[in-house]
Amino acid sequence: MKLYTNRYAPSPRRVRMYAAEKGIALELVEVDIAARAHQAPEFLAINPLGELPVLVREDGSTLTESLAICRWLEEQHPEPDLFGRDALERAEVNRWIDRLMFRLYVPTTHVFRHTHAFWAGRVTQLPAWGELEREAVRAEYAALDAALAGRPFVAGARFTMADIVAYTSVDFGKPSGLRVGAEQPALRRWYEAVGGRPSARA
Repeated sequence: MKLYTNRYAPSPRRVRMYAAEKGIALELVEVDIAARAHQAPEFLAINPLGELPVLVREDGSTLTESLAICRWLEEQHPEPDLFGRDALERAEVNRWIDRLMFRLYVPTTHVFRHTHAFWAGRVTQLPAWGELEREAVRAEYAALDAALAGRPFVAGARFTMADIVAYTSVDFGKPSGLRVGAEQPALRRWYEAVGGRPSARA
């Protein structure tokens, strides 16, 4: 299978990290977002939305959206499971994924889009909105720190897709100056532990 990806973007990184944890081999096709390759006609023929990642399956059909791709792969490769072993654990993992996507990942992207020089001239930037979202991200860091004070991983006692979503979102804060601080020891301990996994370098 072929994955259209970008080494800097968090959404395709979620899929690469997931595949690395599962031992799933994917052929990676790098798409240069800075050069606007994702807006080229050749890529728009693959995904008319011009977004990454895109998984091209063996039959030539495509899947988009990182979580949909990972959930499909989970059906094909159920072990080791990363979305939960039973109904209750799956609900807990998915609860955290939903929360992290809306309360951490989306605000982090808004900070980047509205305050970083990369987007100047590419989009209409609203720096004041970006700074408000920066505070929302910091509040979620504090909430994550409190949750992780009582357990090793986001959704409980073991590593799951919730940790992948959290890690790639926190790491994506770096270009915008968002960092886990000393005042968040549990979050820092978790962040360093997940960053030490081989999949974090995928």
